[in-house]
Amino acid sequence: MVLLDRCLVILNCLCVFPSVKPLPLSPLDPQSSVLIGAATEHQDLELRLRDVEEHNHALRRDISLPPRVPNHSSHHSNSRQGNQLHTHSTEEGTGDSEAKKGATIHIAIVCAGYNASRDVVTLVKSVLFHRRNPLHFHFITDSIARKILADLFHTWMVPAVHVNFYDADELKSEVSWIPNKHYSGIYGLMKLVLTKTLPSDLQKVIVLDTDITFATDIAELWVVFHKFKGQQVLGLVENQSDWYLGNLWKNHRPWPALGRGFNTGVILLLLDRLRKLKWEQMWRLTAERELMSMLSTSLADQDIFNAVIKQNPFLVHQLPCFWNVQLSDHTRSEKCYKDVSDLKVIHWNSPKKLRVKNKHVEFFRNLYLTFLEYDGNLLRRELFGCPSETDHNSENTLSELDEDDPCYEFRRERFTVHRTHVYFLHYEYEPALDNTDVTLVAQLSMDRLQMLEAICKHWEGPISLALYLSDAEAQQFLRYAQGSEVLMSRSNVGYHIVYKEGQFYPVNLLRNVAMGQVNTPYMFLSDIDFLPMYGLYEYLRKSGVQLDMGNTKKALVVPAFETLRYRLSFPKSKAELLSQLDMGTLFTFRYHVWTKGHAPTDFAKWRTATTPYRVQWEADFEPYVMVRRESPEYDRRFVGFGWNKVAHIMELDAQVTLIFIKGIVHPKITICSPSENFILAVNSMWVILWCIL
Repeated sequence: MVLLDRCLVILNCLCVFPSVKPLPLSPLDPQSSVLIGAATEHQDLELRLRDVEEHNHALRRDISLPPRVPNHSSHHSNSRQGNQLHTHSTEEGTGDSEAKKGATIHIAIVCAGYNASRDVVTLVKSVLFHRRNPLHFHFITDSIARKILADLFHTWMVPAVHVNFYDADELKSEVSWIPNKHYSGIYGLMKLVLTKTLPSDLQKVIVLDTDITFATDIAELWVVFHKFKGQQVLGLVENQSDWYLGNLWKNHRPWPALGRGFNTGVILLLLDRLRKLKWEQMWRLTAERELMSMLSTSLADQDIFNAVIKQNPFLVHQLPCFWNVQLSDHTRSEKCYKDVSDLKVIHWNSPKKLRVKNKHVEFFRNLYLTFLEYDGNLLRRELFGCPSETDHNSENTLSELDEDDPCYEFRRERFTVHRTHVYFLHYEYEPALDNTDVTLVAQLSMDRLQMLEAICKHWEGPISLALYLSDAEAQQFLRYAQGSEVLMSRSNVGYHIVYKEGQFYPVNLLRNVAMGQVNTPYMFLSDIDFLPMYGLYEYLRKSGVQLDMGNTKKALVVPAFETLRYRLSFPKSKAELLSQLDMGTLFTFRYHVWTKGHAPTDFAKWRTATTPYRVQWEADFEPYVMVRRESPEYDRRFVGFGWNKVAHIMELDAQVTLIFIKGIVHPKITICSPSENFILAVNSMWVILWCIL
């Protein structure tokens, strides 16, 4: 196998901090005192949504080169800290103009599980879209969220962003003694222990829930710290429902609170002062006292924060309502956005999230969807005028490529780092203890989405799929998957989003991403257009044992067949399959266009074979195989169509023995004919991946 060229690219990035105008979110026209009617509201909504895209393109014209922003490490690691990613942050300044001097803004977020890891991306996008300062994210995560977010930020490579992770599992003992009825579970209590969790030299932090959307530069919130007076250590917005007034329903008994209480979806924390006030002891004593009568919390950390504030009102600096417009089930936030023309933070703090009932919810939902589907690549390539970081394991630089070369864009593709979100949906699967388990590996784009249900019906084992999608397509896929009973009934399918960038389809990179998430001893390397025969999963598991693949280097070749017909009576036995081959209703795969690709399988021998037999590698051979998980990756320099599997099989042949799976006369096979729409979606060709048992 030819070794990949490696390239070390060092970029001196002059980060441009352009003037970013906040996107108005109020349903009131800032220049009008009249509430927008249905017709004008719809027009203004369309204009505001269009502004999101137009604003980003306007940055190209407005960007100029400012002085270089110095790079410094903002903090030392403590015992709870995880890996540090993207150390581009700058040291903190002082004074009221601190945020204008390029100071690092620190943001803490508790995030656990697959869904929260997906939701937090929208929050991060909204913050990155408006920000002009370096950011330092502090994520308190479980192992699932840490894996997902670490990969995401590592591949996203946003300039001037620093990320730290803190192990939520180590913090559970701090709050597990508190009974909690809130849907966030134990993780909803972890904001109480941030003074102990975050670095001891971190003086202040903005704490956010994952269901927050920013509509302005977060630096505007950061400078509010300078308005704190006396012993104020908490910046909070008043709760915008009657929850703490206790009049929502009969016998409603909330935790004690000061007036309407405060919402903890957005918190400004002065950590250094809280530590001096012995915050840990303060909230614990309060919680223990109240739990004697309340028995459990209903709103997690928010109940305890409010109980502490009830006893110590001097701790709070009340923030204006527009810093946390709450869309809860019983919200009264209309008064806030009736009186304020420029809302800054939207908080979807209902368990129903975007389905909450509110007369202006469509307005807020569409603004949320703007960031949900916003192209995250723009946030790393255009907002600050900095080129993306590149593969630091490479040996050459982009500057060595000749821009006049007709293949320049093709050669440049190898340096593209694609933003990757692994486990986009919930995944739950533990491999069998007998070390025989095998995962089907494939990659696809949006036009092959309809294959997913069919594959799930044909393969009951674990599946690892890499999907090449835009941000908007990823949301379409999410809606498609959540609306599919077949897909939602499967928890052993890992969906890994690789976001689109560039003009080429990175086929081998996608395969490598899918392979990288396999947790079984074996992988079946397939393509999305192929349907495996029923029972292939169990058959491959047994074959791995029979051929001693765990102790030898072997690859099992699975023969492939195809039909060009819209309708086909699928064979139920090997005899029927051979009959259809003889009649010309079935063909060996790519027989008409690329015979060399599968000729070494030796289909003539397969017709009469009853035991496994060895096949010899030949040039251009590209079969579909089962291999051990530690097998070599695909060469990512291959993009688009052609030669990508050929090169991989060549390398496999140099390392393993290729063995063809045997055929027996009486297989148990059932193949369901796809619909005509499906046939058209794959260019009128239905491909059957066939293994005769």
